[in-house]
Amino acid sequence: MDKVNELKEKGNQALNAEKFDEAVAAYTEAIALDGQNHVLFSNRSAAYAKAGKFQEALEDAEKTIQLNPTWPKGYSRKGVAAAGLHDYMKAFNAYNEGLKYDPQNAILLQGRTEITNSALSFMQAHGDIPMDIDPQQTRSSRAPSPPPSKPAEPPKPAEPRVEDMTEEQKKKYFAKKEKELGNAAYKKKEFETALAHYNAAIEHDPTDITFYNNIAAVHFERKEYEECIKQCEKGIEVGRESRADFKLIAKSFARIGNTYRKLENYKQAKVYYEKAMSEHRTPEIKTSLSEVEAKIKEEERMAYINPEKAEEEKEQGNHFFKKGDYSTAVKHYTEAIKRNPDDPKLYSNRAACYTKLAAFDLGLKDCDTCIKLDEKFIKGYIRKGKILQGMQQQSKAQAAYQKALELDPNNAEAVEGYRQCSMNFQRNPQEVLKNAMSDPEIQQILKDPAMRMILEQMQNDPNAVKEHLQNPAIADKIMKLLESGIIQIH
Repeated sequence: MDKVNELKEKGNQALNAEKFDEAVAAYTEAIALDGQNHVLFSNRSAAYAKAGKFQEALEDAEKTIQLNPTWPKGYSRKGVAAAGLHDYMKAFNAYNEGLKYDPQNAILLQGRTEITNSALSFMQAHGDIPMDIDPQQTRSSRAPSPPPSKPAEPPKPAEPRVEDMTEEQKKKYFAKKEKELGNAAYKKKEFETALAHYNAAIEHDPTDITFYNNIAAVHFERKEYEECIKQCEKGIEVGRESRADFKLIAKSFARIGNTYRKLENYKQAKVYYEKAMSEHRTPEIKTSLSEVEAKIKEEERMAYINPEKAEEEKEQGNHFFKKGDYSTAVKHYTEAIKRNPDDPKLYSNRAACYTKLAAFDLGLKDCDTCIKLDEKFIKGYIRKGKILQGMQQQSKAQAAYQKALELDPNNAEAVEGYRQCSMNFQRNPQEVLKNAMSDPEIQQILKDPAMRMILEQMQNDPNAVKEHLQNPAIADKIMKLLESGIIQIH
């Protein structure tokens, strides 16, 4: 998941820098790792739209909506893409659909207004074309006209007359202008210029949380994390006083969380992500929260590791094992494993306890773990062999002892275990059959219709076994039946 977020951030930076192809490539790589992340499709849709690839943008927008039908941004992406394709009715419907989920969404409201203006402008330029008819088809029936080189721009509203404004309106007007200049500088990574404009915006209107959030974003990019947090906190204070949109306050909390995450202070990051979630729940913040919770859990696990404490717990486990108190021994071995999870001997010791308690499945799991940690740990194979003997799985037990003997041909326990398994194969046929049939793997082989046909053929024609042994899968099953004593080849 860290790789997905890294690629998403890379795409975001490329998009802000207007490197659209780079942004698309980063988002595409992230989607390959997490194909159910609607935010990635939304971001790629934006990159495609900026690059003028509106058909691709539309497809990604529709995928975004499919993955998260209640997320308003998916509909705004669809509206932009459809407008780029001159499908104004589709764009208009997309904005309307999004407004069902968030009726006050400024982007959707603005998009719906702009698409209406764009449609009117297009109709004036190309004739009276209804919005629900494909403009390309309509033009084909009229005199041919060259396609526009780029999407029709909505008419810009006339600039307001400053001299007609009240003092309060003037402050907000000039603050907005400074913010726009700051945003332009930020996209170019001209951070000093951006800061100057954002601070100028605050001088005009100190009650807008957005300006503080933007300043915090600059400090975050410059890795000035303490100043970033300070600006976010100031923004939250101002936002509370001015009753700002809870989404903007959530954004400030989330940015503080991101900052603490960069500082690898995951517990503080968790606190602020939770605060952000309490203001406004978004998939991005939820994902970030889950990731830092996983980091905290891993940190706590690593902090708990102490080989010295593990050794003390192991000695306690040995003590109770010798006394025959296997349940208490298990508790101490379990604590030892928590303190030193990479020591194969601890799993082997606990497996011995489970064997005494007839908890064979748990013991077998511990044997497999200690063998995975150290493939040359003989004791793990011997323990496994003993447990499998207890489970009446003689062929598997013999294979485990065989592994131990490959590591040490003179190991007495392995030799004895292997000998006992061999003796079991030589007992009377009824007992052999009974033991073999208790093995689930043997049962599965014998239930296989294809294997039954092969066994019948081998019974009628002993030479047929040579042909079947050429197939590795069949050969493996035949060898298991041979080891269990179910069949014999003379």
